[in-house]
Amino acid sequence: MTASLLEQLAPDRAPPPLGWWPLAPGWWGLMCLLLLSLALAAWLRKRRRQPSIKRWRRAALRELAQLETVSGQAGSDDAHIARDVQQLLRRYAIARYGRDAVAALSGDAWLAFVVRHGGSDWAGESGQALLRCAYGGHAAPLNQPVSTADRTRWLNGARTFIKCKRVSR
Repeated sequence: MTASLLEQLAPDRAPPPLGWWPLAPGWWGLMCLLLLSLALAAWLRKRRRQPSIKRWRRAALRELAQLETVSGQAGSDDAHIARDVQQLLRRYAIARYGRDAVAALSGDAWLAFVVRHGGSDWAGESGQALLRCAYGGHAAPLNQPVSTADRTRWLNGARTFIKCKRVSR
């Protein structure tokens, strides 16, 4: 090559330094992945802190199973079983439906609430007998023992109330 041709070339220039913006597609993907993982972690933490209806239901059903074994034993006290079933359903209903909806209910209003939310075995005389036995000391007017059919209806009504998944207001 001749020197005259080399002199005609433009002087060497370095390219401008690369800027940090705009980001490469890989960085955008990494940022999206990071944001999604933070959102998922926040959701899981919130979900873990909230009490689960399934956990309440399982605990209530375990306690009801214990009450069934006690009620099946000979010489078990009807008033004690009725009170325990009543208290179990009250605690579960307050946890599930809220204190405002349940705490003020008593008597026929409480029975109507239980029947409306799945405990249909408590409708009629069976529920009245449960309340009389739980709070009056005996289910029958002459202090006669409660029949096994009534006791079974109490426990079945409690079980269906606890297992009911619909929430009617």
